[in-house]
Amino acid sequence: MSNRRFKTGPSLRTERLPPWFKVKTSLGGNYQNIRRLVKDLQLHTVCESAHCPNIWECWNAGTATFMILGNLCTRSCGFCAVPFGKPTELDREEPDHVAEAVATLELGHAVITSVNRDELEDGGAEIFAMTIRSIRERRPSCSVEVLIPDFQGERAALDRVFRAKPDVLAHNIETIPRLYPLVRPQAKYVRSLQILESSRRAGLISKTGIMLGLGETPEEIREVMRDLAAIRCDILTIGQYLQPSEKHLPVARFWTPPEFQQLKEEGERMGIGYIEAGPLVRSSYHAERLVKNPHPLELL
Repeated sequence: MSNRRFKTGPSLRTERLPPWFKVKTSLGGNYQNIRRLVKDLQLHTVCESAHCPNIWECWNAGTATFMILGNLCTRSCGFCAVPFGKPTELDREEPDHVAEAVATLELGHAVITSVNRDELEDGGAEIFAMTIRSIRERRPSCSVEVLIPDFQGERAALDRVFRAKPDVLAHNIETIPRLYPLVRPQAKYVRSLQILESSRRAGLISKTGIMLGLGETPEEIREVMRDLAAIRCDILTIGQYLQPSEKHLPVARFWTPPEFQQLKEEGERMGIGYIEAGPLVRSSYHAERLVKNPHPLELL
């Protein structure tokens, strides 16, 4: 994160969370195996870098979301715990290492995301494509979901990923348009919508995610869902924002489980194919369920 500090609220390290945020921690065998494997292959996971509250559940279930292109992001978003800085390296062996981890874990569905690498000509698109191809070679039965940055809107970079044919193309909206200058100052709402629409036109399953609790209103969330329905977005995840540190944006309010359920029902009535909504939902949370137990709309 940059030197920017937000003084408008307390850190969640000292604020009491609502009761529905109780998470059971467990250092079981699968958790330890994944931790060891990630360390041995010198990989990064968004589970660790973004302080995901579901790491215990997912790792013990034998799943993880791999984060490629290093662990330093060129953007300083107000919500994200991934370190901000100037990357110095590009590991072209990383795709093979990720594929080795996927094969070792015998995954049926792999989720790959990344930091932003705006200093690269293609934003790291070729590494994404190489990773998809490497996983397919090492673990043909594994479906691949990629959660990509916006590549600054460069069409050639997007096409490079599209041509690798991931099973799911995810790109997060994150928040409502009004809050973009504060939450995602280096991103553009319309650009993100265009990426999702382009992925649909390329024949890929489109997926996006949004956080609640940054100061948005219910009607503003509905407007975003209408925009997503208009471009025929297949999958939407809706979760509660949690403040990673005092340097990050504070939580404006906690949305309740019934409110998440209401948004899910409203969004699906609007025409969004499938919505996973809840306080602890994150972009790749239960992503494998769409493969093992397809939605009636048969997205996959």
